[in-house]
Amino acid sequence: MTVEMIPFSAEAHLTWEGLTQALEAGHRLPRAQIEDILFRRGQDALLSRVAWIDGLGSLVKTGLVAPGNAALGKPTINGAVTLFDDVTGELTALLDFHLVTKWKTAGDSLLSAKRLARKESRNILLVGAGTVARSMVQAYSSVFPGAEFTVWSRTRASAEAMGLPVADDLEVAVRNAHIICTATMSTDPLIKGDWLQPGQHLDLIGAYAPAMHEVDSKAMARARIFVDARATTVHHIGDLMTPLAEGVITAADIIADFYDDPAAFARRSDDEITIAKNGGGAHLDLMTATYISGVWAGRP
Repeated sequence: MTVEMIPFSAEAHLTWEGLTQALEAGHRLPRAQIEDILFRRGQDALLSRVAWIDGLGSLVKTGLVAPGNAALGKPTINGAVTLFDDVTGELTALLDFHLVTKWKTAGDSLLSAKRLARKESRNILLVGAGTVARSMVQAYSSVFPGAEFTVWSRTRASAEAMGLPVADDLEVAVRNAHIICTATMSTDPLIKGDWLQPGQHLDLIGAYAPAMHEVDSKAMARARIFVDARATTVHHIGDLMTPLAEGVITAADIIADFYDDPAAFARRSDDEITIAKNGGGAHLDLMTATYISGVWAGRP
């Protein structure tokens, strides 16, 4: 079996619509088996994420984080994604780590926004000005024609570097937004529930650990809550763990994940506030890598 070497330049052949369709198809298959393995050496970290979906295949995605590389002018994260055939177990593709991560992370939240944000949403606030925020500009623009973006960051210079209008007052920016996308590493809540307005949708991307929070408990209490996968979010991420521990919400308040009936993962009215928490498990990497591999194989 031929092993495809798929570079980052493959993204020229990809579409956000194609990816979200692939994610929906992947969630109609049997629930994934997933596992993470983490090793540390001082400040360095080696993370391998493994997923297996019956009927789709299996994947190992490995990334090594070396913060000291910044001083050497080298990337701080290096990695690779390996894709295996579902039937024979043969290696079918090696994919660029950053390509899969970019499209998986943005596609995950884009699928939530497609289902939950009001169709006429135009004012989109990006909280955070890193790589993920840049990807979300591309992703949201594919679904919300004429979208106007504003960015807020704790470091104004990083916000200005995005070339978008910059918000000075986060509260005012939140109140005026139709969609709010958080992509930060914050351990203290940035978005307050008191600021939220009827009809808003929030995509929470950045927090991935128990000590991390991008919204406060009141925001969770005011919203209808959705997650990409309960298994990778509910007991792992501060945005959910804290309000659950405080009794502000219960597990029953998490309405649906992508494995549930799509009719449940939906907005009910123009006035309700919706929050979707992106956990980004390895099963989403597998669905994304399979989509990319298929497009690359069939490219002109």
